[in-house]
Amino acid sequence: LTTLLYTIKFENFEMSETQRKSIGFKLNWMNLRDAESGKVLWQGDDDLTTAHKEHEARVPKKILKCRSVSREINFSSEHEMKRFRLEQRVFLNNDILEEWFFEFGYVIPGSTNTWQNLIEAAAAGQMIPPSLLSGNVVIETAFFDGNEEISRSKVRIYYV
Repeated sequence: LTTLLYTIKFENFEMSETQRKSIGFKLNWMNLRDAESGKVLWQGDDDLTTAHKEHEARVPKKILKCRSVSREINFSSEHEMKRFRLEQRVFLNNDILEEWFFEFGYVIPGSTNTWQNLIEAAAAGQMIPPSLLSGNVVIETAFFDGNEEISRSKVRIYYV
């Protein structure tokens, strides 16, 4: 029986500001509501900011009939962010279908925040049926502090 011991020594190892911020950033939960009635149609508490993994969400297909959807995000940050924002790209079969840009602003270090956005639907005649969308839509979200990317993730949507 042989035991090998390894000692790893990091000398002058420094994290970039972006790496520090990404480690201290967490999405606690998110929900989607019918903006007119306020009824929650979907809620998840997976940390969808985890990179290098395609997440999945099963969303009721009736959400596609809403004229507008309210998205509420609850997130925590250990670090100050001067201009927190996100960019989302909606892909259908790897082609960009839509792009959305949202600004939050200043984030206090060590804080937990709730951020609500209103997303308006396309006209009824322009909506793609859920059967064609389900499993073929991926939403890529990139979180930024100004121009500095903090996290990027992908969520594949299944309409149920």
